Amino acid sequence: MTAIRQADAADAGDVGGLALLLWLDTRDEEPTGPSLDAFTAELDRWWTRHRDTHRAFVAALPSGREGGAEIIGMAWVALVDRIPRPGATSRMSADIQTVFVMPDHRGRGVGSELVEAAAAHATRLGAIRVTVHSGSRAVPVYERLGFASSRQLLQRPPG
Repeated sequence: MTAIRQADAADAGDVGGLALLLWLDTRDEEPTGPSLDAFTAELDRWWTRHRDTHRAFVAALPSGREGGAEIIGMAWVALVDRIPRPGATSRMSADIQTVFVMPDHRGRGVGSELVEAAAAHATRLGAIRVTVHSGSRAVPVYERLGFASSRQLLQRPPG
């Protein structure tokens, strides 16, 4: 049975599992650098610096190791403090980022469960809005989860 949980930045197994998924997710799109081990170390350093603003959620299956689990999916949520307003001094928004499920486990709702967990976490922390920038294939999934296009949320490409 797949378990969805918040990943632990201090857990080497979580960092390694997330690094592998990030590596696999981008290997056809971006250069992957010198090695998976080097990237794992870089992710560990990055997450140490950003643990207050970025949370990862993982989908894990029990593995053959005692107490171990195989991480098969992830979703990150970035938490962004917003400018205070009179009467609302603790404003925050959130952005779902880097949702990836191993190909053999797709089509079973794992990605949806990860997004729901990340969005619910952001809402519990007080996010007034949760956004996502999606690839075209995943738009229907996000729409089924309650995300919708907004004329007020615009983006400007670099350049």
